[in-house]
Amino acid sequence: MTHAGASHVGHVRTVNEDAWAASSPVFVVADGMGGHAGGDVASRIAVEELARLAGRELTPAGARDAVLAALVRAQARLRAYVERHSEDSRIWYAGTTVVVAVLVSGADGPGWLLAHVGDSRAYAVEPSGARQVTADHSVVAQLLARGELTPEQAAVHPERHVVTRALSSREVPEPDFLELPLSAAPRLLLCTDGVSGLVGGEELAVLAALTATSRPQEVADALVAAALSAGGTDNATALVVDVVG
Repeated sequence: MTHAGASHVGHVRTVNEDAWAASSPVFVVADGMGGHAGGDVASRIAVEELARLAGRELTPAGARDAVLAALVRAQARLRAYVERHSEDSRIWYAGTTVVVAVLVSGADGPGWLLAHVGDSRAYAVEPSGARQVTADHSVVAQLLARGELTPEQAAVHPERHVVTRALSSREVPEPDFLELPLSAAPRLLLCTDGVSGLVGGEELAVLAALTATSRPQEVADALVAAALSAGGTDNATALVVDVVG
């Protein structure tokens, strides 16, 4: 595999609360809860704990256990951080979204185990385009699923950034897991909502599409640049992983 990432603070925020790491077999992106003190700490802690899986050979079941254990460790560290800074009431709301992909060895050969909490996303990318494979844990996603909003309404909804699950000092991590064959994702894109929320679905698919000339760094840079061109109202992070050979 080849991989590359890009991250930018954006045009509005003063602190980049996003974090990412890539070290086979684990690839992870986290988005600290915007506007809350300590969001950058929460995302960094989550990424650090998940990055401990680097260099391990894991089955799908083993990866599930390892990811959940890493999120539990991250929550414990974040809770300790919050308690040390209890004089700042804003710190109690520190948290982060997480999306992680782990290369696993299953009965049918190698594949991906994906896990996420919140609205950071994973896309499976083929030459024909990009397909979102994670389902946002957000208020807007719930309204969309119930047919109470159209995609156009969701894009401008005042609560479009409100997540219903996150890794925080106060909540037990509840990730959703998904197994994906490598053949279904010759390119895998992980990103924060600073990219997916600003770059339209068609444009994102075109920029992410697998071609002979688009290398992971070029794609990651292009996606972040597109988010900045669209206003850069949030931190923007993209991590691209290509399966080769």
